[in-house]
Amino acid sequence: MKILVTGGAGYIGSILTEKLHQNNYRVTVIDNFMYNQDSLLHLCHNQNLDIIRGDVRNNDFLISLIKKHDVLIPLAAIVGAPLCDKLPIEAKQINSDVIKIIAENKSPNQILIFPNTNSGYGISDITKPCTEDSPLNPISHYGKTKVEAENYIKNSIDGWIIFRLATVFGASPKMRLDLLVNDFTHRAWRDGFIVLYEKNFKRNYVYIRDVSDAFIWAIENFDKVKNNIFNFGLSNANLTKLELCNKIKDHVDHFEVSIAEINKDVDLRNYIVSNAKIEKFGFKAATNIDFGIKELLKAFSVMSNSKYSNI
Repeated sequence: MKILVTGGAGYIGSILTEKLHQNNYRVTVIDNFMYNQDSLLHLCHNQNLDIIRGDVRNNDFLISLIKKHDVLIPLAAIVGAPLCDKLPIEAKQINSDVIKIIAENKSPNQILIFPNTNSGYGISDITKPCTEDSPLNPISHYGKTKVEAENYIKNSIDGWIIFRLATVFGASPKMRLDLLVNDFTHRAWRDGFIVLYEKNFKRNYVYIRDVSDAFIWAIENFDKVKNNIFNFGLSNANLTKLELCNKIKDHVDHFEVSIAEINKDVDLRNYIVSNAKIEKFGFKAATNIDFGIKELLKAFSVMSNSKYSNI
């Protein structure tokens, strides 16, 4: 199988590309390397990997690549609420318009695996877990662009799988420090304290390598699971911000948490998520947050944080 991964040098993409290599797939990565990352250097020996420095908004070139591959995984995106607010036009183009181009030019026998975010649930009744049938109510420009792309896929074409991913955590060759577990753990390690607002707002979480394994599971089981939307996160990790901080305190003794009521998140998400559907299909997120925190603390001791902002 030939697999096209847009944004394959990014946070999730660099992990996924390595795992696809380990599973003997032929992979083409297209990435604009906007953060000057060198996250794929360790894979350049792989003769089944092609790396293209390019922009997915080059429609003619993108369409030519689509036609040469069996599986399409569009990871290229402007990610997170702050960055999408900073680059709103680019966010609309890459997060939504490019996905429509991919969908429009996908043949019926090609596989499209689209990574959405469960931030599309916005604010919901936290006594009722959000399922794949729950209404989407994105708050941020980021969430809106991703939901727009999801709606186009599921209403327009055949042969797809959509993952509504929980907030991802864990170390990557192209690191991100703006994701909540990564951010809070880094603050604990570097500063020893955090000023926490919206302490009771809840989110769901998932480990980065479990996400990559989910994509591979989707490819390998496509005929059985196609044309389905799956929430994907840890079923035991619908945590408030304060609960997350308390988990980090178990690993960083000197971490102090101060509660404030004077600030708010850019992306006012507050929900709990059910991952029961994908688990019934036979796949489950396996890696707990404690493992991720330990991994992150190890990673912080060897990396320079200045180039991992994502903003």
